[in-house]
Amino acid sequence: MYKNINLITAIITPFNEKNEIDYPALDHVIDHLLSHGTQGLVIAGTTGESPTLTHAEKLALTRHIVDYVADDVLLIANAGTNNTVESVQNAKELGAIDGVDAILAVTPYYNKPSQAGMIAHFEAIADASPKPVMLYNIPGRSAVGLTVDSVVTLAQHPNINAVKETTSAEFIGAEVEKTQAVDFSVYTGEDAQTLAAYSQGGAGTISVAAHLYGDDIAALFTAMNSGDWREAGRLQRYLTPRMNALFAFPSPAPVKASLSAIGMVKNIARLPILPLTTDEQTQLNELLEG
Repeated sequence: MYKNINLITAIITPFNEKNEIDYPALDHVIDHLLSHGTQGLVIAGTTGESPTLTHAEKLALTRHIVDYVADDVLLIANAGTNNTVESVQNAKELGAIDGVDAILAVTPYYNKPSQAGMIAHFEAIADASPKPVMLYNIPGRSAVGLTVDSVVTLAQHPNINAVKETTSAEFIGAEVEKTQAVDFSVYTGEDAQTLAAYSQGGAGTISVAAHLYGDDIAALFTAMNSGDWREAGRLQRYLTPRMNALFAFPSPAPVKASLSAIGMVKNIARLPILPLTTDEQTQLNELLEG
């Protein structure tokens, strides 16, 4: 299902002045992304501020995006929490929505389970989900992370077919090497690792920077696919400081501020994420102009 899908964007969730989901702005963002290289969307992920969306909002947001986009856009709905029973139920509900292609499930945060506990957690979600599951390995946010061996073990499950890996290029290379015998796709969740991950056989990138630099990221993949490694390297060198700048303040505040500056969304995030101040926006602009 992920064949030739290189650029997936973890889409933001715009809010209006009433702190409600701003659906007209969301449609504007979707149109912008799909016209600038994005081939798939992660709905209500970290960048979509999933921790502060209600369950009802996640369902409504997913249904809206499914109804809005064309069938050829890959849609991945985030169902993961640190509660296995809740994650299983989320996967069932989101996976039942016609048009959702896959379910994303994150490494359980705060609980700090063992590797065996995480494997059991993901297997329970995959057993119940009507759609294939993408693992989300992000120990920087969840305090614990899957080892390469645990990812390889989970890749043998018939309903787990991908991972969003946010550790290192070394992890990505090892996961690609050890899962070649099964239908399993390895994506980097770190924009700045795009070139390193893809050159090792990764499937592509699940991106935040594509909100602003979609054309450049898509051109990077085009260059790699055509064998023009020097052009790919030039693009990665150009993009890396800008990709990193979007995490100079708590995400997704920087990308929302940048999109707000061009009139696409309101500069509004939900607490505990604060929107950038004027001074912070100036600092961000200096980094982006870099």
